[in-house]
Amino acid sequence: MQTVSRFSTPQLECVHRGKVRDSFRIDATTRLIVATDRLSAFDRVLDCCIPGKGAALTRLASFWFERTHDRVPHHWIRTIGERAMLVREARPILLEMVVRAYLTGSAWRAYAAGARSLSGVKLPEGLAKNERLAAPIVTPTTKAARDEPVTPQEIVERGIASRDVYRRLEEASLALFDDGSRYLREKGVLLVDTKYEFGLIDDRVVLIDEMHTPDSSRFWLAEEYDRNPAGVEGWDKEIVRAWLLAEESKGRRPTSLPDDVISETARRYREICDRITGETPAVEGCSVSGGGDRDLLRALVDAGLLRDGFVAIVMGSPKDREHAERIAAELRPYGVAVLLRVASAHRTPDRVASLAAELDEAREPGAIIAVAGLSNGLGGALAANVTLPVINCPPFRDGAEAKLHLNSSLFMPPRVPAVTVLGAENAAQAALRALALPRVREELRRGIEANRKRVDEADVACRAEGRSAGGGEVGS
Repeated sequence: MQTVSRFSTPQLECVHRGKVRDSFRIDATTRLIVATDRLSAFDRVLDCCIPGKGAALTRLASFWFERTHDRVPHHWIRTIGERAMLVREARPILLEMVVRAYLTGSAWRAYAAGARSLSGVKLPEGLAKNERLAAPIVTPTTKAARDEPVTPQEIVERGIASRDVYRRLEEASLALFDDGSRYLREKGVLLVDTKYEFGLIDDRVVLIDEMHTPDSSRFWLAEEYDRNPAGVEGWDKEIVRAWLLAEESKGRRPTSLPDDVISETARRYREICDRITGETPAVEGCSVSGGGDRDLLRALVDAGLLRDGFVAIVMGSPKDREHAERIAAELRPYGVAVLLRVASAHRTPDRVASLAAELDEAREPGAIIAVAGLSNGLGGALAANVTLPVINCPPFRDGAEAKLHLNSSLFMPPRVPAVTVLGAENAAQAALRALALPRVREELRRGIEANRKRVDEADVACRAEGRSAGGGEVGS
């Protein structure tokens, strides 16, 4: 099974990689959020992925955002493909608003150890494990590498949110929890506890991230809870938490999950999505059959957010800009993304390494044109560190300079396949052929046919002129 553990593209600025989601800037007011199949538990990201998890999370979040838009404003604009959302840029409030309707999980463990207050909320004596609380309570935590319980007073004192903003957060959280609980109860599901995250857009509190998913919530099946409240099994990723806790009780701290736990977790995500939304994520969209990255790329290209391939023109110096622009002008009519970068193999080798890593992570087809003359180490430095095709196109001013410095571009160490092409037009054409995009190949093929036709027409004209000239001589 293939999964999407990380999404990368040099066409968009990556502004954040969270435990599960990768975020990219579209413009000053819009962001793209991609839900991967990464799995986190107890504030750490595991090494394994859950097939289809990102698609299920996106389907669920989109469903809830659309359902509650008239109750609490949110940042969601639309969903793209199976695992991406276009959202409005918001300034996050660094809190997780945790709402609990039952005494379970970390709250029960704290209560059983003697705690009678959770984030400033007083709890009565005599409560039992998994007991329903008299009313849902809000127990916020800080949003950091490790979440920390915090009281409303501490939130205000630390400057995380003003008293007025916190009041709005609490009201919105309880309203969303009430709506979600009512809807899920009709589906035979109990919303046990959940977390909400909020941000500010023009000082307006909006819901961000996700809501009522297996990553952010704990679910129980109502019939199982009625039958055995104390022993009810979580209908979410609690199976992961339980397995990890059992392993830690044996002195082990695993970083991955066994195959049977991965398969069962994937099944639960799909089942929850189906029960709540009425739709099961498509198998291919869930990356079970190897779709994943390809499906996401196709959706982003169709949405006009990405080009289907890129050519990165890397200059060794800002002085190479004019030559790079000539290459770019040859590329742009073909509709590929053209990226101009500057990195010197001699002056900024660390920058060359980081740029190589960035470009090589790209999920879409790409090619690199290295523009550096004289002692050209740039093309070789890039080719040694990427799996993309690298083309040297030195900005020689004349034939004499080319003869003097060409060898530094031509001769590369073994397994450093940087090819050298002279001239902006030919370098662009070589890069386009290296991309091997079907639509670009069709366009190139039409160009080749047009060139052939011009040559044939010129030949016909020359023959006609020759016959006419020769005929005239014979007749004289």
